[in-house]
Amino acid sequence: MRHASPSEFNTDRTYPGRWTITFGNPPINMFVPTTIVEWEALMTDLEADPSVKVVVFQSANPDFFIAHLDVSKPAERPGVLGLWRDFVLRLSSTPAVSIAKIRGRTRGIGNEFVLACDMRFASRHSALFGNPEIGVGLSRAAERWNGSRVWSAARGHLRSCSAATVSMLISPSSMAGNRTLDDDDLDSFVDALVRRLASFDRETLAAAKAQVNRFGTPTATELRRATTCSSQPWPGPVRGRAVPRSAVSVTVFGATSN
Repeated sequence: MRHASPSEFNTDRTYPGRWTITFGNPPINMFVPTTIVEWEALMTDLEADPSVKVVVFQSANPDFFIAHLDVSKPAERPGVLGLWRDFVLRLSSTPAVSIAKIRGRTRGIGNEFVLACDMRFASRHSALFGNPEIGVGLSRAAERWNGSRVWSAARGHLRSCSAATVSMLISPSSMAGNRTLDDDDLDSFVDALVRRLASFDRETLAAAKAQVNRFGTPTATELRRATTCSSQPWPGPVRGRAVPRSAVSVTVFGATSN
């Protein structure tokens, strides 16, 4: 049984205690202000359903999980980044366990989203992670949500300052995820895990999640400060013009950025 969802999302509630949310904003799953508003509405629905134990987020596009935020749009809707900050805080505090099942490119705000999820599983053959913000004069989005806490500082600096795209085939540990799998095995692995989680008591799952988050989740104040910092343009010649590919295309962990 499929229920009505916001225009960019398809929410499958076929199985008791389980939601599977598929994001699709063709052609490359770009985040725009309306995407964030719809995430907020979806989060409200999730919080209002006491039967949900686990929610899986996936992409309708195998080549793009979340491309990045359209940085030209937030100025058209003041306050939208505040809505996004609220969303990731609510996602971390909801009793439901959240899982990102990742195929394709995950960059910028996409990284921020998967870091906000409780667990992350990626296709080692197709998943690519990157932080391109520095190339357009902004600090990286992922740092707003827990970036340096789940990456080592050295990897965090390399990802932030190089703006490189990282292949899971070359460097699976760089995503700060739980596990990378062969693409053919990703769906069955996540499905088995979800079925196991859904068999447990919701209150027990929520208590376990809250205990872990005592040590790994940034506070609202930390996120507010980081959001303010990362949404301010850096002065310099990069601002207001396209960055030549040669300026940001490098090889990191064996993967060439683009």
